[in-house]
Amino acid sequence: VIQSDDQQRRSEYFWLNRLDSCFLLSLSLPLSLHTLSQVTPPLYYKQFLGKCLSDLPQFADFWFFYKELKMATPISLLIRTLLLSALVAIAPGNGARYIANWTSIDSRPIPQWYDDAKIGIFIHWGVFSVPGFGQFSEWFWWWWQGQKREDEVEFMKKHYPPNFQYTDFAHSFKAQFYNPDDWAEIFEASGAKYIVFVSKHHEGFCNWPSADSWNWNAMDTGPHRDLLGDLATAVRKRKGLHFGLYHSLYEWFHPLYLKDRASGFKTQDFVFQKTLPELVNLVKTYKPELIWSDGDWEAPDTYWNSTEFLAWLYNDSPVKDYVVVNDRWGQGCYCKHGGYYNCADRFTPGTLPDHKWEKCQSVDNRSWGYRRNMKLIELMDLPSIIQDMVYVVALGGNYLLNISPMEDGMISPLFEERLRGMGGWLAVNGEAIYASKPWRVQGENATVPVWYTSKSKTVYAIMLEWPSKLMLNLELPKTSKDTTITMLDNPSVPLKWVPTDPAGLVVLMPENMPASPGQAWVLKLEGVL
Repeated sequence: VIQSDDQQRRSEYFWLNRLDSCFLLSLSLPLSLHTLSQVTPPLYYKQFLGKCLSDLPQFADFWFFYKELKMATPISLLIRTLLLSALVAIAPGNGARYIANWTSIDSRPIPQWYDDAKIGIFIHWGVFSVPGFGQFSEWFWWWWQGQKREDEVEFMKKHYPPNFQYTDFAHSFKAQFYNPDDWAEIFEASGAKYIVFVSKHHEGFCNWPSADSWNWNAMDTGPHRDLLGDLATAVRKRKGLHFGLYHSLYEWFHPLYLKDRASGFKTQDFVFQKTLPELVNLVKTYKPELIWSDGDWEAPDTYWNSTEFLAWLYNDSPVKDYVVVNDRWGQGCYCKHGGYYNCADRFTPGTLPDHKWEKCQSVDNRSWGYRRNMKLIELMDLPSIIQDMVYVVALGGNYLLNISPMEDGMISPLFEERLRGMGGWLAVNGEAIYASKPWRVQGENATVPVWYTSKSKTVYAIMLEWPSKLMLNLELPKTSKDTTITMLDNPSVPLKWVPTDPAGLVVLMPENMPASPGQAWVLKLEGVL
């Protein structure tokens, strides 16, 4: 029998209350790391053991949350033998398993679907959508009662009674016009290939019926429905759309988190009673294809038990073969550990990175959550979105574009217009984006700004301006006798070109500039080096 430590309360919690998701017998670490310790097992360990041995298929879900596994003693040789025999009986024969350390976790290849997808939609929605005020409105509770920022304090004094609490906003989070099928149609029309929906932000409100967030979830209060589950179902009806979720590891004002932080993160009550049970529940219930972790930065990954969770996710979870994660799993992990790299919000490298990365960018430049006081000038226009996306993809990244629904479940027509416009551009030019690879050179600026992508032997030159003299000079491609050039919006008409010395070419552009919703045009170059 495995025991976490000598705290009986925690022991009882894990052994009795979390048998469905938090088994403590590890398949993620080699047995050589297991040690013995004189720890009193819980009174019900016999019942626990009986459940384990009578339901061997559930061993596939066993995992451990601690750096050191401790056998509870005294324990009979027979019981130990039975446990080890059960492990052997269900262990995979040949497949390699990931161990709970970063060397092993980082060695896992990123599933191909993610690199091919290129474009995703980020959705920030929660109780913070009700006040919908201020810069980075999703942080409203913290600005108001944590940092006590003047704008938010004055906003509350002006519009709400003195005894109003942040939790009171949940009663107004009705989502009465929320239609997940309508959302999914907009996302499909945007040309995006994956969705990242906020399951829980730092305020702690859960957009699904979490058993570990009593009366602070979308089923118990506010909408009284499973917002996350309904969207997952709607998205998966759309061909080619992958469903992922964002999840904040921490919560600003949760008592257990504040207690752990006060201990210098020497205790982990919040992690084991809140964060990990909820993550496991989300994975088992909704089977997300992507987990976008956040809210990790105050504590090291050892506090969050990140490597143990990821080892379970990659080895034994129902999404083990296709799930993708980011790099926000504790202090020091950004741009270093995990799956693909976010590095920072709106991260934009200056050169081609040597690791898969993603830029998250919000249509509203001043917030991820909905703001009632946003102004048109503060929103990205469509050409800015397309140019940003092209730059990211040319440098090997994915582009995750954020929109923020209103508290009633409606997506602002301004956001919808941007998404449909992006989809219109991708409908014509997506060949240069989806499943593309960076070319040997990422861009040039001889005549107008040009970014390159490639597929096999085909090169795509994406112009961010139309050449004023109808002559496009490309200095980097090397032509051959087989070189042909067309525009993706009119592929049946080859363009005339002449080679330049020692390399490059000049393309004669059409006299009439083709209409482009994103003010970007794509040349398809075949037979070039």
